[in-house]
Amino acid sequence: MPDFVDQVVLHVKAGDGGNGCASIHREKFKPLGGPDGGNGGRGGDVILEVDPNTATLLEYHRRPHRKADNGKQGQGSNRDGANGEDVILAVPNGTVVKDAATGELLVDLVGAGTRYVIARGGHGGLGNAALATTKRKAPGFALLGEPGDQLDVMLELKSVADVALVGFPSAGKSSLIAALSAAKPKIADYPFTTLVPNLGVVTAGDTVFTVADVPGLIPGASQGKGLGHEFLRHVERCDMLVHVIDCATMEPGRDPVSDYEVIEAELRAYGKLEDRPRMVVLNKADVPDARELSEMVIPEFESRGLKVFTVSAATHEGLREFTYAMGEWVAAARANKPVEEPTRLVIRPRQLGESGFTVRQVGENQFQVTGEKPERWIRQTDFSNDEAVGFLADRLERLGVEEQLLKAGATPGAEVVIGSMEGGYVFDWQPTLNAESVRQGPRGTDSRLG
Repeated sequence: MPDFVDQVVLHVKAGDGGNGCASIHREKFKPLGGPDGGNGGRGGDVILEVDPNTATLLEYHRRPHRKADNGKQGQGSNRDGANGEDVILAVPNGTVVKDAATGELLVDLVGAGTRYVIARGGHGGLGNAALATTKRKAPGFALLGEPGDQLDVMLELKSVADVALVGFPSAGKSSLIAALSAAKPKIADYPFTTLVPNLGVVTAGDTVFTVADVPGLIPGASQGKGLGHEFLRHVERCDMLVHVIDCATMEPGRDPVSDYEVIEAELRAYGKLEDRPRMVVLNKADVPDARELSEMVIPEFESRGLKVFTVSAATHEGLREFTYAMGEWVAAARANKPVEEPTRLVIRPRQLGESGFTVRQVGENQFQVTGEKPERWIRQTDFSNDEAVGFLADRLERLGVEEQLLKAGATPGAEVVIGSMEGGYVFDWQPTLNAESVRQGPRGTDSRLG
């Protein structure tokens, strides 16, 4: 079982709304006291919330299916159903949320406490008490609750660290993290020993900052070779890059300057990192040959404007100076950085004058109606109840659907689909009269139907 997960597909389902209740108040000497059916409760939402105490997405790797509670059904005596409980899912700071099917970016969650409703619960259906009018005094129907949203999202974590340690596999980055902080990464002497980014908390005087050990990069990583983009994205939000260079490597064709240039080429090819300050750490100074080599290449790095430190993660030589240098850079970066605000969510209301639906001809005397309201009303309708179907017809007529169908060339008997062509509701259209002029029959019936 992995102990670090930075990318996971989450399957979420918001709660369904509860159905409304069709009830007539009855008591002694008042056999028909009027409608008293309550409304259904709203389904619970599924909400993502940034939690500073959450570091990985491991919990959602183990349990990828999350569902909120359904709303309760309305009851007689004007008792509304209870709302479903929301499900709040804690995610790390810097979590990117994408649509798993299309890859579309939904939100980039930054800032402790930032919330995003990833799946909205369905509205509860109205009870017959709420549907009563002067013409329809005792409705024999209620509206159904709407289903909650259901979708698959990709959660992707970009480690939000102050400093990123980059370098070839086995350059000593994990050992350096262990020496600088209380982190205890798994360390072994072979390439790709680090398969997950290690995070360490480092203190330099009054400055406390985080350091990320990014798993070893190799030539071609920016094109996805080796671990590729899996870990390069962890570098994006770090304020500073530290090249950790192994001065004791015995591999042919390797030397500190060429190692630096290879990693820099991959960082440039990946992009988005040009403005990050760099620092070079020549590691493994406890090995005699490595110390000699480091002394030879220091002038070359300094001529490129780089600050260079010679250290040993094994003996802790040079770590104090290196730590305080990182702390100074981090403190300066924080002082110049604007205060991090929670992600601002943008709400785009519909413009005034928009009808909220469209009608288009899809075949010979065949038409499709799409729009939030008509599709929602379809979901709310109990088609086993003629009066409910008549109420739907009245709503569509008042919205202007019939008028637009006539303008589009529909004739009586036309096939009309409300919603998608695959899963929408299909009916043969007949022009109707407004309910205000229709004689009401027994409850649950409509004189226009039957």
